[in-house]
Amino acid sequence: MTTLIDLAGHLAAEQTADEAVKDVVAVIAAACVQISRVVASGAISGSLGAAGQINVQDEEQKKLDIITNDILREALKACPAVAGLASEELEAIETAGRKGGFLVTFDPLDGSSNIDVNVSVGTIFSILPAPDDREPNEQDFLLPGRQQVAAGYVVYGPQTMLVLTLSRGVFGFTLSADGTWLMTHDAVAISPETAEFAINMSNQRHWAEPVRRYIEGCLQGKDGPRGKNFNMRWVASMVADVHRILMRGGIFLYPWDAREPDKPGKLRLLYEANPMALIVERAGGKATDGQTAILDLQPTKLHQRVPVVLGSANEVDRVSAA
Repeated sequence: MTTLIDLAGHLAAEQTADEAVKDVVAVIAAACVQISRVVASGAISGSLGAAGQINVQDEEQKKLDIITNDILREALKACPAVAGLASEELEAIETAGRKGGFLVTFDPLDGSSNIDVNVSVGTIFSILPAPDDREPNEQDFLLPGRQQVAAGYVVYGPQTMLVLTLSRGVFGFTLSADGTWLMTHDAVAISPETAEFAINMSNQRHWAEPVRRYIEGCLQGKDGPRGKNFNMRWVASMVADVHRILMRGGIFLYPWDAREPDKPGKLRLLYEANPMALIVERAGGKATDGQTAILDLQPTKLHQRVPVVLGSANEVDRVSAA
């Protein structure tokens, strides 16, 4: 039986990545082991259900949103390489009284609306450079996605998996029974072609014409302009939907729609779109807001929202051209 390399071994072998970045990744990975256990305990630990609070996103918080957010906050603030953090669940940034090092943005429990029905959820994180000469402020977090020094996510499903990109490539680690991250997926790559798409079809009547036209072409199957049949998949957890694309190809769309025309999209640029876009591009896919590469967008505010189209490169190009 082949001996699998663990996360510590992978980090040690990554000679092009900053040693302090590796420390931050290790801290996040350890926190996610703890989160995995809390998520798995579900109703046994009394962690399911609503918390009775509304977060800065104007969304009802689940108990696990708060629990997982606190786990990551405490772990990151204790890490000497972290100067500041920003969370989807927090209104403002938090600093650690340090200069230099790195900033971390995260969605502590993506897809938490699914947790009460035992559907896969996850944690998404992004690591950015911090200023060397002072403590960070909010403006320091507003960097284009290409300036990320690392990004990753953890999906809590039938297996708990960490998917990570540092200076190159995308690698997947599965959590073993003893709490060790073991590399099970080396050099993850997304096929440029696919016959699967993920979108919330219930919003079809609200979409802009290019998205509607693209999906209608997929739905027409062999008899339509695409000349092949497509399958639709939709978990309503970005981590789960993107993980499927990393594993077997596909395209994920969460476009602008007319229900809230003043909001450019649903997903947050700093906590969800940027880290996922870096992972997808490093795996050979593409990620756009429908026209512009996500990683080229200049953030203007901490909780900025954007439309997202990502996955198999040729399909993402077709959406842009629709």
